[in-house]
Order: sequence, then C-alpha cells, then structure tokens
Amino acid sequence: MTQITARRLPRQTGPAGWNAILPAAPPARPIDSDATADIVIIGAGFAGLSAARRLLQLRPDIRIVMLEAGRVAEGPSGRNSGFMIDLPHDLQSDDYAGHGGGDNDRLMTRLNRSAIAFAAEAVQEYGIAPAYFDPAGKVNGAAGEHAHAANLSYARHLASLNEPHEMLDAHAMREMTGSDYYHSGLYTPGTAMLQPAGYIRGLASGLAPRMTLHEDSPVTAIERRGPDWSVTSNGHTVTAPQVIMATNGHIESFGFARGRLMHVILFASMTQDLEPATLATLGGASRWGITPSDPMGTTMRRIDTAQGGNRIITRTCTEFRPGMEASRAGFARAARRMRENFAARFPALSGIGQEYVWAGHLCLSLNNVSVTGALDDGLYSACVQNGLGTARGTLTGIAAAEAACGHQSDISRRFTTEAAPKRLPPEPVATLGANMVLRWKEHRARKE
Repeated sequence: MTQITARRLPRQTGPAGWNAILPAAPPARPIDSDATADIVIIGAGFAGLSAARRLLQLRPDIRIVMLEAGRVAEGPSGRNSGFMIDLPHDLQSDDYAGHGGGDNDRLMTRLNRSAIAFAAEAVQEYGIAPAYFDPAGKVNGAAGEHAHAANLSYARHLASLNEPHEMLDAHAMREMTGSDYYHSGLYTPGTAMLQPAGYIRGLASGLAPRMTLHEDSPVTAIERRGPDWSVTSNGHTVTAPQVIMATNGHIESFGFARGRLMHVILFASMTQDLEPATLATLGGASRWGITPSDPMGTTMRRIDTAQGGNRIITRTCTEFRPGMEASRAGFARAARRMRENFAARFPALSGIGQEYVWAGHLCLSLNNVSVTGALDDGLYSACVQNGLGTARGTLTGIAAAEAACGHQSDISRRFTTEAAPKRLPPEPVATLGANMVLRWKEHRARKE
C-alpha cells in the first residue's frame, strides 16, 4: 500500500489582485461527502484546468473530480503577471535566451504557441471575455545601457530563429507608456496578455457542467488501495483509478522531488482605479505590458476597464523560500521597492495609492525541467513550471492528461521524457547561496 501525506498546505500572502478586481465569485462548494470518479485532479490553476479540458477532449464521458485547496484564481493563477509568452524566456539567464540551443528553442516556441492556441480556443468555446485574453504581444523594456545590450543580444538570438521582432526607441516607449523612463524596447508580437484570474475563472466556469469542482478542499493524503487511489480532503475521500497532481511546487510537499526544487517568492502591487484626470496626465496607451530586459528587473503592466479597471501593475523583488511562503521582511522590502520603482517611472503619479500588494510562489529547477508524467501506476504530475505558469502550466496539464489517457503528442513526448530536476546543495547552503545571488542580481538590475 502506498500512502502519501501532505507535509504542508498552500498559504498565500496578500490578496490576489487580479481576482480582487473582478466581480465576486459564487460561493465555494467544499467537498462534504465521499465520492468516486474516473480521475481526480488536485489543483485548479492553469495546469489542473488545462488537464481537465484535455481529458474531456480525449475521453468526453470521463468523470472528473477537481479539488482546489483555496478559491479558484486566489492562488498563483491570480498572482502572476499575465504574460503567456511564446518565445524562449529563461528566467535564469541574462537575456532570456538561455542555453537551450536553436533546435530546442524552436521546439519550445512551437509548443508555447500550442498552449496559446489551446487557451484561445477555450476563450471562444466558453465565452470568456476577449479582454481577458489579448494577443497584443509584449515589450522587453530597457532603462540603461546594460539592459539595452541585453535587448540587442536577445534580438540577435531571435533573428537566428527567424522570429519577428522590432526595436523601439525612447520616443516609441514614451508614446506607449506615457513615461520617459525607458531608453529602448524590444517588441515581440506572439505573447498573449491575460487578465489571468478572469481567464482562469472563465475556464473553470466553462468546464463546470462536465466535472465536479470543490474549492476550499485541500488534499491532505493520497493512498493506494488495490487498483484505486483514495484522495482525502476535509475528512472525506474521493476514490478513482487515476490522479493528476497539478500542484506546481507543492508536489514537494507530498514527498516528490525533495531537495531538487527552487521555491522563489515574487511580489506585485496594483494601483487603485485611476481617475480620468490622472489618465489624462499619464497619457500613453490604455493597455501594455513590459517585461524587464534583465530578468531580475521590474515588470510593468497597464490595464483598462474591460480587464478590471484603469490600473498599473508593478512586479519586482525575489526571495528564495523553501517553505513556499513570503517572509514579513521580504514583503515589507518588496512593497517599499515597488513604490519606489513606480514613482521612478511615473513621477507625476507618485502619490497614487497601491490598492493591492501580494506575494506569489514560483517553482524552478536548476536544469529548467518540469516534473510531468507518471509518478506511480495511475498517479501523474503536471508540476514545476519554472516561473512560466501560464504557458508551461497549460502544457504540463495537457501532457499529464494525455499520459493518463495513453495518448501521445509533441507536447506529451516533450514533457514526459524530461530528465529529473538536478539536486540542490544542502541546507542552509542552498537558501543562503540563492538569496545572495538574488540580491546581487537585483542590485545589478536595480535601474531596470
């Protein structure tokens, strides 16, 4: 008999801003009785909901029970920046190109575009608001010469892949953002800009008639009983022959890949809804998204009424936290830094309040691999998104669903055959070393 017990449950710091600006969701329906299913999915984020949609495409009559520890879009799916990126985007590199090589980058770009197409089809199929999925592309912004050089380096890499891109000068950046802060930018057209909580809630709503979703239902144990798995939540069990774990870094909480996963906390803030006079002072376009040319810099987005209000989102600062929760000191430091970064970019708006401030959990591996595919007979994983949860979560969810159905595609062949994550140095060396490196990289990218 195999018994797996959760060592910790997800805990969030601050409100999920993207979810907070949407209309209130219907009341949760926690699990309150024992049940049976054909498959249990643990986690209702990008991976779990994508797995459910793919399962229903492959086996239309399959009985799915989905268990979500909190509320839909209150976890990482409501705490990210909303960039669903098609191109190579290695967060551990200096310019996102990484060291994967041309063939690997071409394959991953094609797979990322499959994820974007999968999401676009879901938007159409389930009537999700088009503003929640905007295929507008994105810009890598550069404020200094170091970052501008990174943009040029990445542009050369894109040229080698025959990928379209456009360099923007300071005037073009000002016309877009209303800010004089940026020296240059690198525009790429393939990114979809999400209202991530809106998209995820729409996906869950669209799937609801064909599956059973229980929120506020954290899984505390998974046990093998004969041919089936028994999944325990809120004192009740769901019995099924197959289980998909779509828990990202919390797969380690269940005992898998221990000592091999890097748990990083990022922080974000969102302004109050900007008044018409403030918008007139700001100028620029009503929607845009900027990732920093240096991956350790500051991400900025502006959204409009259709996405939850005329607001600007700032995302910056990192800390390595094996416990998967932000520290009080880290949260305070990040809130202060985000206010400073916002004021530097928009000095005329420096008095504008940040209505929401929150932390979000990323999970990465040293060798940039996921943990996807079979963990045991009938037990599958769609985890470890390497900080790219919107696209990579969609892909790993698809791959896990296909593995459970015995179906193969380029997506499942790629993700179910990856190497295991590399082992990290022992503690406390891993935490001390990682945070030293993060602080140094943040200092180097402080202008960005």
